[in-house]
Amino acid sequence: MTLPALMLQGTGSDVGKSVLAAGLCRALVRRGLSVRPFKPQNMSNNAAVTADGGEIGRAQALQARACGVALHTDMNPVLLKPQTETGAQVVVQGQVIGNAKARDYQAMKPELMGTVLESFSRLSEQADIVVVEGAGSAAEVNLRAADIANMGFAEAAQVPVVLIGDIDRGGVIAQLVGTWHLLSDRERDLTRGFIVNKFRGDPSLFHDGRAIICEQTGMVDYGTVPWFDGAARLPREDAFDVGAEDVAAGPIKIAVPVFSRIANFDDLDPLRAEPEVSVVMVRSGEALPGDADLILLPGSKATLADLAFVRDQGWDIDIAAHVRRGGAVLGICGGYQMLGRSLADPDGIEGPPAEAAGLGLLDVETVLTSNKKLVEVSGRETHTGAAVAGYEMHVGDTDGPGAAVPMLDLSGQADGAVSPDGQVMGCYVHGLFSSDAFRTAFLQRLRPGARVALNYEASVDDTLDVLADHLEAHLEIDGMIND
Repeated sequence: MTLPALMLQGTGSDVGKSVLAAGLCRALVRRGLSVRPFKPQNMSNNAAVTADGGEIGRAQALQARACGVALHTDMNPVLLKPQTETGAQVVVQGQVIGNAKARDYQAMKPELMGTVLESFSRLSEQADIVVVEGAGSAAEVNLRAADIANMGFAEAAQVPVVLIGDIDRGGVIAQLVGTWHLLSDRERDLTRGFIVNKFRGDPSLFHDGRAIICEQTGMVDYGTVPWFDGAARLPREDAFDVGAEDVAAGPIKIAVPVFSRIANFDDLDPLRAEPEVSVVMVRSGEALPGDADLILLPGSKATLADLAFVRDQGWDIDIAAHVRRGGAVLGICGGYQMLGRSLADPDGIEGPPAEAAGLGLLDVETVLTSNKKLVEVSGRETHTGAAVAGYEMHVGDTDGPGAAVPMLDLSGQADGAVSPDGQVMGCYVHGLFSSDAFRTAFLQRLRPGARVALNYEASVDDTLDVLADHLEAHLEIDGMIND
C-alpha cells in the first residue's frame, strides 16, 4: 500500500531536496499515482504565481509541473521573502500578511502550524501521495520548539521522513549520523531511512560508508544518487546558485548584476540554456564587462535598497558607459523601476519611507504601493510582434512620458517602456524568455543571425523525465513509498 505522504528532509541547506522531490514526483506520476508537492515553510525570493491568485516558492512550482497539476497556494502555505539581513516579508497561503524580524517570526510559528496543517489536509484529499520537502536542516534543535518546517511538521502530521545527505560537500557520514543522534525518539520513529545525494565517481567506493551509517543509526539505506548534470537545466530557486557555471557559453554576452536582494532570477534560466548565449553574473566588487551585448537588470525584493547597492558598486557608471557605447539594457520588474527617473516608497512598503533618483535611462517614475499585483499575463512585444507569456509579481505603479512607448502589449494593456533610441527597455513581466518566439527575436536583435533553436518549456519537461529515470535507477523508490 502506498503511503499517503512522504517527507524529504535534509541534513542541511542545498543538499538537493528540491530536485530530488521534483524527480520523485515525476517518477510517481509515471507509475499512475496522483501526486501533489508540499513544503510547509519556504524561504526564497524566487516565487511563482498560482492559479488561485497567490504565490509560492519556485521549487514547488517545478514540483507541481513534475506532477502535471496547476500551481496552488496550498503547496507552500508559508513563504518567507527576505528583505534585510534579519527581516522578511511573510506570505501565508499566497498572500502577504506583513513583515517580520527573525525573532518576531519565531513567535508567529505556533499560530502558523494550524494554517500549514490545513493546507496539507486539503492537498492530501486530492492525491494518492503527497511529496513533502523540508527546509534547511532536520536537526536545528535550537529552533525545534516551534518548528513548522521539518520534524515539527512531520510529527504533527505523522508523515514518514527520509533524510538526505550531500556527499559532494564532504562529511556525509557525520551529516547523517550526527543528525540522527540529535533527533528525539519520536522523530527517529518517523524516520524511515536515508539517501546519499550528489555522488561523483564510482558509488561502489562508498559501500563501506553506507554500511557505517546503517550500523550507527539503524536507518534503511534507500540508495546513493550520482551527480545529476541536468539539474542545471531546471529552474533555479536558490540565489546561491545564480553564479553557477553556465550550461552554455556562447558569443552573445549578457551581463547581470547580482543585487543584494535579487528576486525571480529564474528569468535567466532560458538564456543560460541557449548555446549562443553566455550569461555573466557580476558580483559585488566586480565591474560590469565592457563587451557585453546586453546588461540585464533583474528583479529585486527591496528595490530602493538595491538601487543604492548598484550605486555603491559603481554599476550605475558602468551602465551609463555601456549605453554611450551603443549597448542594450533591459530591466525586469525591480530592474525596470530602477531605470526610471525616480523611485519612491512613501508608505514604507520595503523599509523606512524613502525616495531616490533612478538611473534616468527611461522617462518614467515609480511609486511603491501596498497593492501587490499577482497575475499571469500574455501578449506581444510591440517592436517585433513576438508572442510573450509570463506573470507579474510586484508592488508599485510606473508611469510617465516614456510609458507612451510600451515594451509590451498585454492583450490591449500596455506594459513597460522603451527609450526613443530603442537601446533601453523595461517591463514588469517575469518569464519573458521562456517564450521561444520572444527569446528568438530578442537575441537576434542583439546578434543578427544568432541560431536560437531551443524549445525551453519542452526541455524542462524532458529533463524532469531524465531525472525520474535517474532516481528510478539508483533509489529503492518502492521501499520509500510503501508501508
